[in-house]
Amino acid sequence: MSLRIYNTLSRELEEFSPLQPGQVRMYVCGMTVYDFCHIGHARMMMAFDVVQRWLRASDYAVTYVRNITDIDDKIIARSVQRGITIRQLTDEVIAAMHEDIGALGIEPPTIEPRATEYVPQMLGIIEKLEQKGLAYRSDNGDVNYAVRKFPGYGKLSGKSLDELHAGERVAVLDGKQDPLDFVLWKAAKPTEPADAKWESAYGTGRPGWHIECSAMSCATLGETFDIHGGGADLQFPHHENEIAQSEGANGKPLSRFWVHNGFVRVDNEKMSKSLGNFFTIREVLQKYDAESLRFFLVRTHYRSALNYSDAHLDDARNSLKRLYTALDLVAPADVAIDWADPHAARFKAAMDEDFGTPEAIAVLFELAGEVNRTKSAEIAGLLKALAGSLGLLQGDPRAFLQAGSTLDDAAIQARIAERAAAKAAKNFAEADRIRQELLEQGIVLKDSPTGTTWAAAQ
Repeated sequence: MSLRIYNTLSRELEEFSPLQPGQVRMYVCGMTVYDFCHIGHARMMMAFDVVQRWLRASDYAVTYVRNITDIDDKIIARSVQRGITIRQLTDEVIAAMHEDIGALGIEPPTIEPRATEYVPQMLGIIEKLEQKGLAYRSDNGDVNYAVRKFPGYGKLSGKSLDELHAGERVAVLDGKQDPLDFVLWKAAKPTEPADAKWESAYGTGRPGWHIECSAMSCATLGETFDIHGGGADLQFPHHENEIAQSEGANGKPLSRFWVHNGFVRVDNEKMSKSLGNFFTIREVLQKYDAESLRFFLVRTHYRSALNYSDAHLDDARNSLKRLYTALDLVAPADVAIDWADPHAARFKAAMDEDFGTPEAIAVLFELAGEVNRTKSAEIAGLLKALAGSLGLLQGDPRAFLQAGSTLDDAAIQARIAERAAAKAAKNFAEADRIRQELLEQGIVLKDSPTGTTWAAAQ
C-alpha cells in the first residue's frame, strides 16, 4: 500500500508521490515569537514532526522547512512594553521555543528561516505582483493585494468571493480598494521602533504577515513544492493569501498537498492566547514528563480535535507505562524492522493512511501484549523500533517507570527483601503492609515460584 495524504485543497485522500522521486520538500508555518509556546503550538509542531519522521522511515530524503515569524505587530508591542529591541526579544523567545520543543523530542527542521532575513525576497514578489496588476499602492503608504483580480481566490478554503464579501466588517478599508484586499507592505508609523523598519521602493516600512511565508517557502524550496502544512486556523486567510501571492507572482501551483492539523480544545473552545485558556509547554512539563506529553499529542490523529485535560494526560502516562513495562520485562533485541512481519505491516498500513497514529499505536499495544506473553526479545525489539518512528519508547524503561515513584530500584529491592523476611517469619501482616506501602507509591509486586519482581502500577 502506498502513502495517502488528505489534501485540504482537493478535500480528498490522495496517493502521495513527490515531484522528485525519493525526495520530499515540505514547508510548515511556524511560530510568531513573542511569548512561550503553548500546547496548541506543540500540537502543530508534533503533527509535522510525525509526518517528517514517517516520510524518512518510508525512505524519502526530506527537506523540512519550518519558518519563524520574527517581525509582527505583537512582537513590536511586546518589545516596546519590555523596553528591549525586537532582536533581543525574538532571540530570547526562539531559545525558549527550542528548549521546550526539544524536550518533547520534536526534531529540528532542515531549514529554519527567520522572516527578517528574507525581506528582499518579499519585496521581489511584491514587485512582480504590482507589475501584473495584482498589487497597488494606497494613499496611506501601504501596498495591498487586489484579491478580486486573482481568479482562484477561495479555492483552498472553499469560500466564494460573495461569501467572503458577506462576512466583511464595515469601515475597515484602511486605504484598500476592496475590504477583501490584504496588505503586502505596511508603511512605517512614527511610533514604531527603528528596528521594525526597512527601506524599499515603496517607502520605509515592513512586510505583511502573509508575504513572509510566500518568500521563505519559495526561496528555500522552489516555486512549487510537495507539502505545505500548518494549523487548521491558518487555512483562511493565511494560506489562502499565500496561494494568491505566490501563484499570482509565479504562475505556478505553490504546493501540491495542503495539510492542516486540528485544534487543541479546552472546555470545547480552541486553545489560544487571545482567549486566555492556554497552557504553555513549560507549565505542563512542571507536572508531567515530556514523553507522556508527546504520547498524549501523538496518539490522536493529527486532523482531529484534541481535548486537553489533566485526566487525559494521566491516562496517557498510564498507557505509556504499559508499553514501557513490557520493555522492562524483556530487554529488547536490536532488530531492523521487517515490514513483512504482520505487526509491522499493520503499523505501516496505518501510517500510510494519512499518518494514522491511533491505529499504529494500537499495534504497539498488541506487541506489548505479545512481549508479556512470550518474553521474546525480538518482539520487544520490534515494539521499540516501530515506536521509534513516532519518537516514542527510546528511553530507559526502568528509569521511566521509576519516575513516578520516590523510590529507586535499590530501595524497592530492599523493601522486597524485607517483605520476604517477614513472610519467612510468618509475619504476614507486615508483608501485606509492605506490599500496600509500595502500591501507594506506584509499585506493584508480582510473586512467582522463582521470586518477586516489581512493575509500575498501570
